[in-house]
Amino acid sequence: MIMKAIKNILISQPRPLSERNPYADMEASYGVSCEFQQLIKVEGIGIREFRDQHVYFEEYTAVIVSSRLGIDHFFRLCEEARYTVPQTMHYYCISEAVGNYLQKYIQYRKRKVFTAENNRFEDLLPAMFRRPNEKYLMVLSDVHNDDDLNMFAENNIKVQPAIMYRTVPIEWPKEKSFNYDMIVLFTPSGVAALKKNFPDWEQGDTVIACFGANTLAAIEENGWHADIKAPTPECPSITTAIKQYLESQQD
Repeated sequence: MIMKAIKNILISQPRPLSERNPYADMEASYGVSCEFQQLIKVEGIGIREFRDQHVYFEEYTAVIVSSRLGIDHFFRLCEEARYTVPQTMHYYCISEAVGNYLQKYIQYRKRKVFTAENNRFEDLLPAMFRRPNEKYLMVLSDVHNDDDLNMFAENNIKVQPAIMYRTVPIEWPKEKSFNYDMIVLFTPSGVAALKKNFPDWEQGDTVIACFGANTLAAIEENGWHADIKAPTPECPSITTAIKQYLESQQD
């Protein structure tokens, strides 16, 4: 099978702030052109919509967060609700990087911030079991799967989900054409936004690269296929996977 020659790549994320980044290296090494265009944006829900969920901050002693974005919107809504987060609040974070981000809002102490070692909430179960009286609030986007909530329930840990932000499609600029050799997708929301902007688009010989199992599932649900998939043991990042594909073109 002859692979399509890749010249222009759509990266459905913002352009990296640093000029030294994996995409710039890719352009220099393989002669491709990377164009950055977000397909989705994040909007925080308002305090009125949040209150419609009948979630009350003062009832909880701990917050579960999976992203920096979740932290931002938790503290934003607390401020809008005129709720002062107590210093005794505990935080259960999906990673050390997310936990460290809390320093933007609180005085970081290890005894109140717990981080997963392998980006899995299961890693936090031992810490949770040691605190049987903890009352958990989990920060979520409107687009999420219930795997983690189900895992907590299976382990008899009661968690209250709370939607604090949503992802919405960005309308594709009318003056821009949509003609790429490769499209890189990172989230199911991005896949949905692509379908909404171009409902009649057919993949043809366009190469799709995707990050994450949920993104792959969304791609296949639309009748498309992913030629490049990450993460894998060989390619933990999407840029590594794309570079491997481009390298194979030159063989």
